[in-house]
Amino acid sequence: MTTVLLSTADELHARVRRARRAVVMTMGALHEGHATLIRTAREIAGGDGEVVVTVFVNPLQFGAGEDLDRYPRTLDADIKIAEQAGADVVFAPGVDEVYPGGEPQVRISAGPMGERLEGSTRPGHFDGMLTVVAKLLHLTRPDVALFGQKDAQQVALVRRMVRDLNFGVEIVEVPTVREADGLALSSRNRYLSVTERRTALALSQALFAGSDRHAAQEALRARAREVPVTHARGDALSAIGESRAAADTHAVAKAAPGGPAAVHAAARLVLDDAARLSPPLALDYLALVDPSDFTEVPAGYTGEAVLAVAARVGTTRLIDNIPLTFGAAS
Repeated sequence: MTTVLLSTADELHARVRRARRAVVMTMGALHEGHATLIRTAREIAGGDGEVVVTVFVNPLQFGAGEDLDRYPRTLDADIKIAEQAGADVVFAPGVDEVYPGGEPQVRISAGPMGERLEGSTRPGHFDGMLTVVAKLLHLTRPDVALFGQKDAQQVALVRRMVRDLNFGVEIVEVPTVREADGLALSSRNRYLSVTERRTALALSQALFAGSDRHAAQEALRARAREVPVTHARGDALSAIGESRAAADTHAVAKAAPGGPAAVHAAARLVLDDAARLSPPLALDYLALVDPSDFTEVPAGYTGEAVLAVAARVGTTRLIDNIPLTFGAAS
């Protein structure tokens, strides 16, 4: 397959469409995470369909002091990766093509969800992101657009925009791709020194610790539900032979199913340890949220959740998250 490089919407619109068009939006500096998105898009589009990869570094979503100028531009390498993954087109418009009248006077507001977590740390970021996603959806006219789970809040906001503003496009979320040591793939990983990378591993390690705690508690609750209902909850937990310390057993017994607070605490312990490393990890936030609006889940919560973290190591800011499902109350 030969991937075509296009730079204008007119060129893209002139292509004959025989089936579905799937779009993967990127800011370039492609890696295996992007390649996974492209391969998934190829599967969705099918042999008769078309996969378009956009490469555009959007100035609207970079705040003051952020890394717009040093953000890597690697178009030649990006085209090779896109081609190997199955893309038909790399659409790499210039700023004048996306914003022909200069910075747009009319923009899309991310609303309250866009002010939480990433939005609180990076004011205006999600307004800029949604504005360019809306523009690229109009310019590429896809049937389906794919996004990575690593940017979970972004995906949630894009879904909300598509629903609220009646965009005729399907949004597909693809699981995060990780390196062998657990670090989530990101274009910004290349900024990390060897020692900074060791510290950065605390992000995924914290998420895995929270996930392990969640799984253990869900298993404990399931086993507790199997004992006769005549047992008090604390006695039931003891009766099934838990080897945890008494205080921990008591905490689990009193916790809501799956224990959101305990999950958060398990992850926070790892991050607190990383703050004492050299170089240290500087935590921006750790949050356990409802993926529909990114508000913190309450005690006793059941359903889907996202454990999300953002931190700086040196001058590099990284984000990561992991999905969790909290079981029904017993």
